[in-house]
Amino acid sequence: MPYVALKHLHMTAAALSLLLFLLRGAWMLTDNPRLQARWVKIVPHINDTVLLAAAISMAVSFGFNPLAQSWLMAKILALLVYIVLGTIALKRGKTRQIRLTAFVGALMCFGYIVLVALSKSPMPFLG
Repeated sequence: MPYVALKHLHMTAAALSLLLFLLRGAWMLTDNPRLQARWVKIVPHINDTVLLAAAISMAVSFGFNPLAQSWLMAKILALLVYIVLGTIALKRGKTRQIRLTAFVGALMCFGYIVLVALSKSPMPFLG
């Protein structure tokens, strides 16, 4: 698949991932039973798999090495933090306050990942 197509697939999947996370977060905050729907537990994982596959395909096709590209390593590390905070926010947080704090933290991580992707810098706030 050409790079431009992979990039657009990756960006589309990232936008959909954010929208699904925002929806699930809103449902979590309002104790909406829709959060327990089967599709809500499946669709985000399928989309995130597409997102990750497109990212890996782009990195491989351009020979990007996360150890040599500090911005790419920053995205990967921020992704891991986002995943942990997301699971605390939507599933593992014991109290509403913990879930809300983790939700906001996950959104901040997502924003950081986008800024790093756009700037190709692990410190996008300094540029």
